[in-house]
This record gives sequence, C-alpha cells and structure tokens, in this order.
Amino acid sequence: MSKEATSRFVPRSRKVRILATLGPASDSPAMIRRLVEAGADAFRINMSHGSHADHEKRIAAIRALEAELERPTTIVADLQGPKLRVGKFKGDRAELKAGQAYVFDRGKAPGDESRAILPHKEIFDAAAPGMRLLVDDGKLVFRVISADADRIEATVEVGGTISNNKGLNVPDVVLPLAALTEKDRADLAFALDQHVDWVALSFVQRPEDVAEARRLIGGKANLLAKIEKPAAIERLEGILELADAVMVARGDLGVELPPEAVPPLQKRIVEAARRMGRPVVVATQMLESMITSPSPTRAEVSDVATAVYDGADAIMLSAESASGRFPCESVEIMNRIATSVESDPSHYARVHFTETLPDATTNDAIARAAGDIVRTVGAASIVCFTSSGSTARRVARERSAVPLLVLTPSLKTARRLGLLWGAHAVRTRDVSSFEEMVGKSKRMALRHGLAKGGDRIIVTAGVPFGVPGSTNVVHVARLIGDELDRHSG
Repeated sequence: MSKEATSRFVPRSRKVRILATLGPASDSPAMIRRLVEAGADAFRINMSHGSHADHEKRIAAIRALEAELERPTTIVADLQGPKLRVGKFKGDRAELKAGQAYVFDRGKAPGDESRAILPHKEIFDAAAPGMRLLVDDGKLVFRVISADADRIEATVEVGGTISNNKGLNVPDVVLPLAALTEKDRADLAFALDQHVDWVALSFVQRPEDVAEARRLIGGKANLLAKIEKPAAIERLEGILELADAVMVARGDLGVELPPEAVPPLQKRIVEAARRMGRPVVVATQMLESMITSPSPTRAEVSDVATAVYDGADAIMLSAESASGRFPCESVEIMNRIATSVESDPSHYARVHFTETLPDATTNDAIARAAGDIVRTVGAASIVCFTSSGSTARRVARERSAVPLLVLTPSLKTARRLGLLWGAHAVRTRDVSSFEEMVGKSKRMALRHGLAKGGDRIIVTAGVPFGVPGSTNVVHVARLIGDELDRHSG
C-alpha cells in the first residue's frame, strides 16, 4: 500500500462499523471479498476454533485484499479465555431431575446421575452455600449446599441432560483465575507475530486482568476488553480506564445474569464507554436466526437497530458469518438495517441522548469545537490529522453528523481505527506546514468523495506537525470546483 494511497474503495456513508467473524463458511479469499463488498469493515479471528495455520491463511487473505483495495482493514484476534467445563460421563451423558441431590468432585471416574467431574480447583476454593453453578449455557442450574477442597454438594434446581465437557459458569463469585491461559498466551504470541490490530480479552473480571494483558501485548496491538462477567460490571470504569475499547459480549453475560438484566446493562456499558471516549462493540446473537435462515426475525432487526440508535461504534456478527449458511446475506442485512437507522431524521438526536462532556484539555476542546462548527456552518466533513489515532477518537466521540476523514502517516494507526464510529482512515504522508495541511485536506476530501466543490470542511491538526497528542488547530476551508486538479501534484 503506497504512502499516498488513492483508495479505489468508496468510503462507507454508514457511521457504525460492522465486525464480521471469519470461519469455515467465510474464510476463502473470494468470500472475504464478498463480505467487504456486502459491508464488512473489520474481521474477527476467533482463537477458540481452528488452528494457527487456518488463522494465518485468513489473515493473509485479508491483507492481500487490503493491498488491492488500498483500504486499511482491521483484524481482531479474539482470545478464548479461561473455559470452565465439567468432565466426561458414562455413556457420554446423564439425565438429572429438579430437586435431586448432586455432587461435583475432583475424582477421575466418569460422571453419572449422581456426580460429575469438575477439574477446576479454583471453584472448590471459592464455593460457598447458596452459590449457583450453571452448566451448558445455563440450561442446568445447581445450588451449592456445602463444599470443601475436593467435593461440592448441590441441589439440582433446573434439570435436564448433562453431557461431556459442557461449559460451566459461576456467576456469584469472582474466581481467582488468570485472564490468560497457556493457550491464550500461545495464541497471543501468534496473533502479535501476524500483526493483528486488536486483541480481544475474554472473561475480564477486574482491571488487573486488562493490565496484565496490556503488559504482554506491549503496544503491538490495541486491547479490547470483553464485558461478559457480572464482576466486570461492578468495576466497569476501572476496566474502561485501562482498555482501548470494550465489547458488550451478551452471550455469557446473558447466562450469568437474568435475561431481563442484559438490555439495561448493554445501554449502561455503551454509555460509559462513549463518555470515556472508548470505542464500544455490541456483539452476540444479533442476527442469530440467519445461521440457518436467509432472513432475520423482526426482533433481531430491532436489536441491531437499538445498538445503532445508542451510538455503538461497531456491531458484530459471530456464527452468522463464521459458520452459518448465509454469511454474505447476514452482512448485507446488517448493513441495510444500520443504513436505514442512520437515515432516520431522529437518529442524530437519539445518538446524542448520551452526553459526552469534553475533558479539560486542548485536544478535547478542539474536538468539541469541530463538531460545533459543523453544526453552525454546515460543513461536509471533518478532516483529522493524527499519528497515534487519539485525535480521531476524540472527534468521533462527538458523533458528528458528517463523515470523519482521518489522515495518518501510520498504516498501523489507520488499521486500528476500523472500529471507530464514522472514521474513514487513509494512510498518507505527513505535512510540514499549515498551507500543506489545508491543501492536502481539500485534495483528500475530494478524492475520497467526502466533499465536493463549494463545500466547507473542518480541519483539525497539531502544530508543530508530527508531534503526537498536540492537536491545537481547528480550521475551516472551502473547496472550489477545480481544487482536485490544482492540488494533484
């Protein structure tokens, strides 16, 4: 990709970003191209499934398409995190009835209708009377009666079929588990070697989990904290302080909490992230029925629309695009829903239900001023010069009604901005003077179709140029009809 990219990819008019998970149904170069054409802005690599060789091929295909389209493309590596599971059973399964006694222990013999293997010492250490154990995404519910270092006696509250290696959730206590398992550490090393842009950290419980992951990442990628544990809600602000972005991961959150608790928590997480200027992704089961159906339910359409109205930076497809029968259709419909919502005259006002007050810094004052000027003079776009991406994040927090064209000399920065609301990132040579800044802003806004002759654009930058975090200039420029020809050199 050249340093003065002249992207052949038309910028999205849609502000919210679509993050599509790749998998067996969508990992060929041809399918990845189709997903981009359908509306995918970024791609998730799920480290819970597939080999490193599989993931390497997917990443290579994304980067090849990126170079062809001259459009920086975001890759998110999603780590599996600590998975709690029961052991194996005689005959692979057992039938349990509500009200019966049941035992979890650390034995080796296969489980049956009276007991199950639970190979996680941490659960025995934390178990206490009254605590719940949820198996198979909460399909079976157990209530602890008593516990010691090797045995938990419980009552079955919700019965059913328990089978080999089903997942287990412990919603009522913070377990002393490391956020990164040995598998995660190996997957993280691989992902960083592949130069992914974001690393998603699963099952975050406390800010210390984020701090440890940041230390291991060492600035080689941005960190996205997945909020899917009740404990994380209690320490949300501390997690947001340390993370670069957060994800509302509604799958496990909906297992460990009553389902009616998830919608208000989703709004709380989105609002908190927006106030703190952190990109926020809403994920899990957004178009779940499209795994097997070519069209979504009306409730799913409303769910996606709600996230867009709330001002989420990105919305995510999981199995719909990774293993479903209709990956392209899922992206296309998500794109259509988001575009329709953003065309609603009430969308702008609804997005601004969340008040995002600027911090007492020059950078924040400039970002707020840019948004105010757009509303006052009717500018076509905001052009932002940045090396680290911080200025772009501040401007995006204002949720302006016009596109945000981000110009950066760093391909790494351009790629990382793919989860940011409304941002169209372009890698280009840095500028060294005010006149060059204005000329390049006009030229690039015209070239990328974000302004036309006669339009005004708002330009933000830092003087002296090339110094990260020094944004201190906001400038209004008017384009004339032959601007692109005059500035083509």
